[in-house]
Amino acid sequence: MTDDAILRPRRSVLYMPGANERALEKAKTLPTDALILDLEDSVAPDAKADARKRVAAAVASGEYGYREVTIRVNAPGTPWHAEDLRAAAEAGPDAVVVPKVDSPETVHAVERALEAAGAPDRTAIWAMVETPQAMLDAGAVAAASERLTVLVMGTNDLAKELHAEFVPGRAPLLTGLSLALLGARAAGKVILDGVYNDVQDLAGFEAECVQGRQFGFDGKTLIHPKQVEPCNSAFAPSQAEIERSRRIIEAFEAAAAEGRGVVTVDGRMIENLHVEDARRVLSLAEAVAGR
Repeated sequence: MTDDAILRPRRSVLYMPGANERALEKAKTLPTDALILDLEDSVAPDAKADARKRVAAAVASGEYGYREVTIRVNAPGTPWHAEDLRAAAEAGPDAVVVPKVDSPETVHAVERALEAAGAPDRTAIWAMVETPQAMLDAGAVAAASERLTVLVMGTNDLAKELHAEFVPGRAPLLTGLSLALLGARAAGKVILDGVYNDVQDLAGFEAECVQGRQFGFDGKTLIHPKQVEPCNSAFAPSQAEIERSRRIIEAFEAAAAEGRGVVTVDGRMIENLHVEDARRVLSLAEAVAGR
């Protein structure tokens, strides 16, 4: 995966119900980095076919501006999965989001189906990891295909599978979150945190955004437009981070020019790894500013 793909802002990734024409229209005005037009949980069985056509038309419209537009298909093994993949391949979204991915074999099957249906090369696979098996095999899933660029945490399903309670700080899920992060980073892929269910609890949501960023997630999936702006803020570099990153790069380059091997910034020793991270911060800040 290219550096551009890694540094493309995915701070906020909003689910929008594919059966709701008004929601699809509203999504064109929201400051979210990416959209997941949903054919799965938010769509009743008798509305699946109509939603599929509506979402495909929305993607083909090209009216979503800078936003990365993806389609979440129904899970492998459901009656709608194959037709969802065919319709998504023809529409050519930025990515197809696939639920319940817990093995490389599932990724390979999806990839074959997309290629057989003529999906453009630019249409990536985003794999949702939602089960204990997926956590244990996250690295293998993430590395299964070059077309797979993003892992998406399915924290609701993971909590259900674990028989875990939803508590502040998400202690029951931390092992799974860490395993998925390790797998994504080992494969050089992007990873998105799961949703926060209580749309009225803004303080709790913001705290979970901070936790997700501290863990290392690239962004967070969302279920309501009111969550977009605080999420964007939480996952964007702060002005203090930007200024410190600039000082690190400047100090390191000055030391190198003078032949000095030891560099300190704000009283802390600076190494190559800090410089690389500082450059990543500045690149992300520049990409965010471009929005």
